[in-house]
Amino acid sequence: MSNGNSYLEIKQSPELSGDVSLYGAKNAVLVIMASLLLTSGKSRLKNVPGSSDVLHMIKLLESLGAVIVFDQLAHELEVDTSSVSKWHVRQDIMKQMRASILVMGPLLARFSRADIALPGGCVIGSRPIDLHLKNFEKMGVEIDRSGSFLKTHASRLRARDIILDYPSVGATENLMMAAVCASGITRIVNAALEPEVLDLISVLRKMGAKIDLEVPATICVEGVDVLEPVEHALVPDRLEAGTLLLAAAITGGSIAITNAKVDHLAVFLLKLEEMGHQVSSGPGGKGIQFKATQSPQAVSFKTAPYPGFPTDLQAPMMAVQCLAQGRSVIDETVFENRLVHIRELQKMGAQISVEGSKAIVTGVEELYGANVIASDIRASCALAIAGLAAKGTTTMTGISHWRRGYDQLEKKMASIGASIKLIDSSIFAQQPLDQLNISIKNS
Repeated sequence: MSNGNSYLEIKQSPELSGDVSLYGAKNAVLVIMASLLLTSGKSRLKNVPGSSDVLHMIKLLESLGAVIVFDQLAHELEVDTSSVSKWHVRQDIMKQMRASILVMGPLLARFSRADIALPGGCVIGSRPIDLHLKNFEKMGVEIDRSGSFLKTHASRLRARDIILDYPSVGATENLMMAAVCASGITRIVNAALEPEVLDLISVLRKMGAKIDLEVPATICVEGVDVLEPVEHALVPDRLEAGTLLLAAAITGGSIAITNAKVDHLAVFLLKLEEMGHQVSSGPGGKGIQFKATQSPQAVSFKTAPYPGFPTDLQAPMMAVQCLAQGRSVIDETVFENRLVHIRELQKMGAQISVEGSKAIVTGVEELYGANVIASDIRASCALAIAGLAAKGTTTMTGISHWRRGYDQLEKKMASIGASIKLIDSSIFAQQPLDQLNISIKNS
């Protein structure tokens, strides 16, 4: 998607202060939208972010026959799957985002076939889909791969015990959605149990699916014949929460995130406290109050599947370490190419060296505004956060990534004092709607 001449302009900002709330999680909404293909009828999702990835998933579902109305002001999405009659997804649609692979499970469950191209998205490593494919084959799916296109068919989906080599979120979700209509009991061992996966499980249960969790990290699915449409409010985006907290941290600010869930960010919040910041929660662990220290100390961390430190907060957390006192060792264990943002932070005066999967950050006194390029969604957050503390003006291109992950996050940051704005946004903001031909309500 072209974004014209759009860019983020970020200037050194005062201490951020105020209350904000979170939209629904990007990593939950896309798979939950895909899961609606399991039903025939009208479903409604609430707290839906208006990110470009959501718009692309709307386009994908509409190409299969779904009728969709998106009320962007109310953040409500109505999806009618009654007329879905296709199982072939065009290659140009699949290439827009990696989450498009998540329609494979629902289409196999509904039509016993799915013809899809290999997905696109952020360039942050190989992220192979072999965990999806080899386990679909165990469930009786025949896969014909021709170049970058997959034709899949199953005369009957078979319930199986599936052991994942790695707790892949996408594979867990895709296999679980296929299993909900497979006769018998499917057990997914070493499953991912991120809050977004649990939100999908909540939706599937509302549809009528029979899903239980077992220790350790096992999802048990008993197949049913029919699933019903649902109404569901999405879980708040813990990664948006982390981004806002780090923006407050780097500016020495004090903010409250009214609907954040503390237990979704336990290790991340622990690291903020180790830096010297004050973190407290509201009743029942809902809501986070944050007050930054004026003398942040460097902390080291290693990314890991949930409940470990989120790989999606590694880049923005690194930006904050650039101005902390001392030395931080950051070990990225999830995605091999998720250190690309380092060279952009170095343009701003950061002192960072790389040893394999590890980044060694030595805190500096000041960062300086520069022209930088966002290479993926979370890198865009890191550069925006660094820009809030950098002397002068930072200009960030690669805005398509920022828009893929968030719904006007720059306006939310600006509402609590950040000097950040999207320049020439009219070109970018209008284009997705014109291209995708989405039915948008203004009220």
